[in-house]
Amino acid sequence: MARIKLKRRKFTIPSQYLLLLLTAVSILLMILSFTTDVIPALFNNIAGYTVVPFKAGLTEISTYVNTRADDFREVQEVLSENAALKAQVDELTQQNDKLTEERFELIDLRELFELDAEYEEYDKIGARVIGKDPGNWYSVFVIDKGEEDGIKEGMNVISGAGLVGIVTKTGAHWAQVRSIIDDDSNVSGRMLNTSDNLIVYGSLESIGNGTIEFGQLRDPDDEVDVGDKIVTSNISDRYLPGIAIGYITSIKKDPNNLTKSGMLTPLVDFEHLDVVLVITEMKEDNGL
Repeated sequence: MARIKLKRRKFTIPSQYLLLLLTAVSILLMILSFTTDVIPALFNNIAGYTVVPFKAGLTEISTYVNTRADDFREVQEVLSENAALKAQVDELTQQNDKLTEERFELIDLRELFELDAEYEEYDKIGARVIGKDPGNWYSVFVIDKGEEDGIKEGMNVISGAGLVGIVTKTGAHWAQVRSIIDDDSNVSGRMLNTSDNLIVYGSLESIGNGTIEFGQLRDPDDEVDVGDKIVTSNISDRYLPGIAIGYITSIKKDPNNLTKSGMLTPLVDFEHLDVVLVITEMKEDNGL
């Protein structure tokens, strides 16, 4: 069965009629707008529903943008102030660090001055520590004075309140010092109150507890006790006599019942050494 397709006829208005219709409507609207309040009221209502809310929206958007802009300016000002304050804090921190360093340096120099006065019979040269072996302790270190400054191997080195060690190597403008806490160090000492001789042994293991060892002390009358002072002996072939070493911390009799040994606390802080005094006189120079 064949299908019959019906074509829809398109309804069109001739352009001349459309123009006449639009003209008539325009004239009618003009007449109504001049003779009645219908048209103005209609447009006012339309404006009330469209233009006014749109304007209000624009006002809110403008207010929001201005507020955000003000907030952004305030944030920028705060960031700028923070940067300036941070720079000021950094500068003050550097100044404080410098003052702290100068204060400790002043303390070190005051101690050296007092130490220099205590051993005024010896000529000395001040030197600064410029290097050390790895580790926390100044067992072997380098100073900034050498042969050109009059430093020689075998010269005694002091700091703080007593003996540091002895010069073992020299260069033109540097010298190496082995301190009394080094494992390879031993110093001939004596008890200040009894003049009994003993040997002070370096020990990097025991210095961790703030002490080093001593031994071969002859004390038959039990006169030596904890707290007694040990100084360098006049029988030493390397150290000048009478330089303070430290105080006895503990003491005990040896198995042979003839000698005593124990621990002593050095008078020098071997964990913090910055400046030292090198005694330029040597044992042989004094005929000792």
